[in-house]
Amino acid sequence: QVQLVESGGGLVQAGDSLTLSCRTLDTSTDFDTATMGWFRQASGKEREFVAAIDWTGSRTYYSDSMKGRFTISRDNTRRRVYLRLDSLTPEDTAVYYCAAARFGLIDSAMSRPTEYTDWGQGTRVTVAT
Repeated sequence: QVQLVESGGGLVQAGDSLTLSCRTLDTSTDFDTATMGWFRQASGKEREFVAAIDWTGSRTYYSDSMKGRFTISRDNTRRRVYLRLDSLTPEDTAVYYCAAARFGLIDSAMSRPTEYTDWGQGTRVTVAT
């Protein structure tokens, strides 16, 4: 199991940037081989894919609508995954969730929430006009 804790959310103004962080609580090696993803869920809407990164950090995958504004990265030595959010708009207001697929995912599966085995509790991002 990969226990995940997100942080970095908050209230920002439109146009601002924010970096979310996701850290693991356990010391197992599951994180080292996991594909990590970020999803978000706005009030009254379904959870949607934001970005994913493979265990090496060399392959990244983004939702088309967020590509170019959001950047995912990971630091395996610190056991953390990051999501930088740039040029935020009120439409980005949501709870952002970190997720792990412990055994890795092929590219075509990275956007499917059902493929992920572990989830954090989420961190809320609110973008004011």
